[in-house]
Amino acid sequence: MTDTPDTRLAAFEQHRRMVFGIAYRMLGSVADAEDLVQDTWLRWSGVTGPIASPAGYLARTVTNLALNRLDSAAVRRESYVGPWLPEPLVTEPDATDGVERAESVSLALLVVLESLSPLERAVFVLKEAFGFSYLEIAEALDRTEAACRQVGSRARAHVRARRPRYDAPPTLRRRATDEFLAACVGGDLNRMLELLAPDVTTWSDGGGVIRAALRPVTGADNVARFLLGVLGRLGEAAAVRPVLVNGQPGVLITVNGAVDSVSVLDFTEGPNGEPLISSIHAVRNPNKLAHLA
Repeated sequence: MTDTPDTRLAAFEQHRRMVFGIAYRMLGSVADAEDLVQDTWLRWSGVTGPIASPAGYLARTVTNLALNRLDSAAVRRESYVGPWLPEPLVTEPDATDGVERAESVSLALLVVLESLSPLERAVFVLKEAFGFSYLEIAEALDRTEAACRQVGSRARAHVRARRPRYDAPPTLRRRATDEFLAACVGGDLNRMLELLAPDVTTWSDGGGVIRAALRPVTGADNVARFLLGVLGRLGEAAAVRPVLVNGQPGVLITVNGAVDSVSVLDFTEGPNGEPLISSIHAVRNPNKLAHLA
């Protein structure tokens, strides 16, 4: 096939979702990921001559761009006000257009990935999320295959130890989320407590820009009363609706039509096999919700 601008563009578009997915998993930021997609395109479009593996070249390029960006991101997060959470990707539950952008990686997993070193994160993302071989990863990161295997094993063990051990089926997750949402809107404290695990924790990311809890709130009673207080302060102008957050059932709250927050729930298995809410991640920082406007 002749290597023309049109064929080069077509090849990039074929792998655009992968490029965005790597960047998003590496950085936890929609805006930064979109920037890296453009930077990767500029490098791709400037290459002369055929490339044996477009997917490999693009993955290597965006991964190394992300590694460079992580250094400055780490400095910014050292001075971040309150809990830091990734930017959410939101779609409608019955959406068709744009579903390809909804990543299946949960906010909870992205938080876990934040605890990895940049190299561990890169190896984990390329291997576990996109199925690259350790040989391909070694070539992309300019490391030996043996070293990448060791890093990958360490990263996998780290993630396994920290990610939720109970994966609620999607139908149960949606039903429990909807029931909890109805209890919150209705001010039904008793029903909220029935749906919360005793040791539930909620994280609120306001980034010092908007009001949010500066520390995690723990315990079913504390979390329930905290959430009722938040909804009470928002008043009657607030509208609450179910959405998909990174491919999982979540909640979007608007006030007078403007996005106020995006929340997603994680679950543990209750004593009778029912899903109980184990954690709530709520993003309120308007800078992280600007892409939803």
